[in-house]
Amino acid sequence: MAKMTMLQAINQAMTLAMQENPKVMVLGEDVGRDGGVFRATEGLYERFGQDRVVDTPLAESSIIGSAVGLAIGGMLPIAEIQFLGFIYETMDQIATQASRMRFRSQSRYHVPLVIRAPYGGGVRTPEIHSDSLEALFVHTPGIKVLTPSTPYDAKGLLLAALSDPDPVLFLEPIPLYRAVREEVAEDWYEVPLGKAQIRRTGKDVSIITWGPMVPVAEACAEQAQGEQISLEVIDLRTLSPLDEDTIITSVQKTGHAVVVHEAVGMGGVGAEVTAIIQEHAFLSLEAPILRVTGYDTPYPVASVEDLWRPDVFRILAAVHQSLQY
Repeated sequence: MAKMTMLQAINQAMTLAMQENPKVMVLGEDVGRDGGVFRATEGLYERFGQDRVVDTPLAESSIIGSAVGLAIGGMLPIAEIQFLGFIYETMDQIATQASRMRFRSQSRYHVPLVIRAPYGGGVRTPEIHSDSLEALFVHTPGIKVLTPSTPYDAKGLLLAALSDPDPVLFLEPIPLYRAVREEVAEDWYEVPLGKAQIRRTGKDVSIITWGPMVPVAEACAEQAQGEQISLEVIDLRTLSPLDEDTIITSVQKTGHAVVVHEAVGMGGVGAEVTAIIQEHAFLSLEAPILRVTGYDTPYPVASVEDLWRPDVFRILAAVHQSLQY
């Protein structure tokens, strides 16, 4: 197996899918000749041609609107939104067309569409480029929401998304694109949707997180070990549907829960995770469930984003607060 970055794993997944199925195509801003703003689609234009790797105008609503029509018509489009913060313009196409078509048509029509969107801060992007907007779509019935934290999962989840008959929003953490390399099988494999991964086993506190916050939580667990505190780190991987069983089992074991995400706290996915724990593991809790999130403001300018994003110190402070309750 070759060692790959997350970006390389995503590129290989799209390459394999396009080799296997002539109906798979890619469309988005600068995905063709330029290979995408992060080079995720590099080489696809030269290999598969302009009819299957389509450079679109700078109009996100037209990208998703076209992709919905293509999917209903029998194609399998991979639509790229350059940054998740640009996805507001597509809300009508996603929430009232793509996500509802199977329901509206009583399963006569499906929308096998994958929407890729980079997100997350820590890389000093301009305004609207780093926003974590996953909660908007977790709240939208009919669309699955995935976010990997490792190269292996990135490839396996993307291939699983491409095998799904319904629309999938595939969120790619920008700070993890080139952060690490790990062994990734070069053939086709799928990571099951709706199944979390326990990244680190522990007995004292359950840390539930996803995407760009997973390595931050793992670093916190490493530091806590020096204080003789054992943290269990759960990477949800799929935000819709959620793996409730893994969350509940972990909290029943530890009795303490800290939910971590980069998005703002109000109405975030962490609130749903908290509700699940409250409903199904209340009698196991030894302290209130705590959340460590971004603040309830627009994503800040680059000079202060490190103060805004959850970090090891904020997570560890929540761990101490939970254990000292």
